[in-house]
Amino acid sequence: METRPLQVLRSGATPDSDVPPVSSGTVALWLMKVADDADAYGLLDAEERRRWKALIREDHRTRYLAAHGGLRRLLGRYLGIQAHEVTFVREACPRCGGPHGRPAVRGGKIHFSLSHSLDLVLFGFASTPVGVDIEAYPEAEVSTSVAEGLHPLERGEFALLAPETRPAAFTRCWARKEAYLKGTGEGLAGGLGRTYVGMGQEPATVPGWSLTDVWAPPGYAAAVAVSYQ
Repeated sequence: METRPLQVLRSGATPDSDVPPVSSGTVALWLMKVADDADAYGLLDAEERRRWKALIREDHRTRYLAAHGGLRRLLGRYLGIQAHEVTFVREACPRCGGPHGRPAVRGGKIHFSLSHSLDLVLFGFASTPVGVDIEAYPEAEVSTSVAEGLHPLERGEFALLAPETRPAAFTRCWARKEAYLKGTGEGLAGGLGRTYVGMGQEPATVPGWSLTDVWAPPGYAAAVAVSYQ
């Protein structure tokens, strides 16, 4: 089965830095620590503000502003426009054709993906569809419970692991799976058990995609999936 190398361009942790160009076979990743960003609210569109206002917990609101403000600033730099001028659209769902597929920028000049977990935010930018995910290790009982919905081969791999290694392996698998499902636009509705990505040290081959584990701080796992298209 064909695989293609993916060059990961790791970038600075601030959306105000210069952005590296992305081309076929490359992905630019930005890892940002969540911080108060009051200016970000003024960059959001009406839908983003509605979602922010619907959040009840203050830490969730802080994380949302940091993540979406950072995304807008980075996209503005890639597109050569002001952050507040970035216009988001939704692509067609690959499963039903409805208008709730992958988020995209109008005109499709660059593809992007966003993920956040606890106090970290991961951004990915590429010239073809891309998905990223970063996840903090869950409690042991959570990984055991959720693992029951994974691909049959992944469930088998999980069962063979020593208990103390299961949370890390599960999180590694989950990040790969979410990155891929974000990239395709299916999201979790695509089903955790349909595509095999593996729990081993290297991700499994997924046809049509480069799936790669990327560096994350201790206690986290992260992955990126980029389409060959």
